[in-house]
Amino acid sequence: MTILALSFASYLFALYKRQFLYPGLLLQVAYIISRGIELQRLPLVGPHDTLVFLSASIAAFSIPFASLLKNRKLFFNIVTVTTAIFTVFVMISKKHNAPLPPVLKTFWFECHVVLAFMSYALFGVAAILGYLYLREKENSLEGLQYRAALIGYCLFTLSMIFGGIWAYLAWGTYWMWTPKELWTSILWMFYSFYLHARLRQWWMGKPMAYLGIAGFLITMFTYLGVSLLMKSSHSF
Repeated sequence: MTILALSFASYLFALYKRQFLYPGLLLQVAYIISRGIELQRLPLVGPHDTLVFLSASIAAFSIPFASLLKNRKLFFNIVTVTTAIFTVFVMISKKHNAPLPPVLKTFWFECHVVLAFMSYALFGVAAILGYLYLREKENSLEGLQYRAALIGYCLFTLSMIFGGIWAYLAWGTYWMWTPKELWTSILWMFYSFYLHARLRQWWMGKPMAYLGIAGFLITMFTYLGVSLLMKSSHSF
């Protein structure tokens, strides 16, 4: 927990000097690695481990996008507040240290989860860029939002493919109509709509920014809301 506390403090200091974002990220990466060594597996089961991976991913993906921005300070401030909040939830979440059930001991599950949370992080970055566009009315911001969402969508699509393979190997079927699978499909269809809507002139600008923000809200419900409120094959 000491590493997480230091990471949280570093993210808070980043509000005053953005260079502190980097040690905060490195500390979280070190924590993920230490958890993996301790558990002898990929530490991505349960809210504790997945939240720290999501937080670190948002911080990591924000760096290349920030290099393309004029107003980096506000962007980094929102990123650091977001990562700090997630880190708090990591520290109060229960660790999942139990041995994995057999259905999770597969390469396909690991690829599925890693790609899913990397895409969630990119959707989060896209939402932040959308908010900045609404605030500053700078067209390049909406374009960057689209770019982040597009990359996230590609990773999320791969995650769904790997998830289908994992499901077939684990349960003998690609689809089981669980709440998690349904909301994952809703999320994928939402971003499919988002990406296609931008091809129409009247959707560009504010509508796209609002859609990008709404998409991350759907993402968080798909990730946490469904897992905490509904029982499915994704509850371990």
